[in-house]
Amino acid sequence: MSHSPYKGVFSAVVTAVKDDLSPDLDLTAAHGKWLLANGCDGLAVLGTTGEANSFGLKERIAIIEGLVERGIPGDVMMPGTGCCAAVDTIALTKAAMGAGAKGVLMLPPFYYKNMSDQGLFDAFSQVIDGIADDDLKIFLYHFPQMSGVPITYGLIEMLLKAYPKTVVGMKDSSGVFDNMAGAAEKFPGFAVFSGADELMLPLLRKGGAGCITAVANVSSFLNGAVYNGWVANGDTPEVEANHETLSAMRKAVAGYPLPPALKALTARNTGQAGWENLRPPFVPLSDADRKKLFDAFDAVGTPIPAAA
Repeated sequence: MSHSPYKGVFSAVVTAVKDDLSPDLDLTAAHGKWLLANGCDGLAVLGTTGEANSFGLKERIAIIEGLVERGIPGDVMMPGTGCCAAVDTIALTKAAMGAGAKGVLMLPPFYYKNMSDQGLFDAFSQVIDGIADDDLKIFLYHFPQMSGVPITYGLIEMLLKAYPKTVVGMKDSSGVFDNMAGAAEKFPGFAVFSGADELMLPLLRKGGAGCITAVANVSSFLNGAVYNGWVANGDTPEVEANHETLSAMRKAVAGYPLPPALKALTARNTGQAGWENLRPPFVPLSDADRKKLFDAFDAVGTPIPAAA
């Protein structure tokens, strides 16, 4: 039995910032509404692509609450809340739940490396027991290339045994298909989301829950077509064709740092130059790289639906 409140297509939403690098909640909310109208079932805000670790705790809480104030339903958001300090993770998770989020995406504490499963279990337990709310639903965030701290099957098993109704799923951004498919098969009812667009359909075939991807900021309409087509009709030529186009779109973008690349594409699609702003250490794409990105993206032959 699954205790996951979410399935389907989630975009790892880019966070707009103003010229002074403060969060631009109006632009971000408008983008979130566009995503929900163009294939997304939900929004994974304040993740890696959302530059979450470039924002302070108070800023992150203000972003979550500000999006709700601007018309983004809290119950479609899966905010990233994993911090190095448990007290920060607890505070941010409580704020997300208070804003209406039905689940949060949680990195392990990621500064110290080579930690044991027991140590990581204790860290998650500190958060879960500190919040002490039956409504808490956690999706683990497995991204070892970035965090340096993998979520192992052993850790998942420990957490599911202790907190079966709280730890309900995982985003697997490792890019290792066997790892995500193995988790879906080994832990029935545990909602495994692919962090890579081209692996969503293969993962669905293995019992996966959907995807949470960066490129869905510009490909959500294709992600949605693949997911909804597969759920409705299984493998069909149309689903496979959409999957191939989606994979090509991912390939066109993946050769660049994702926040700058996706913000450049979003700026072009919306006509809002402010989307090009990034918090350091990210920098905008060079003119040459922007042209190469646009040419490769356009060569896929499937334009992004116009922004409202």
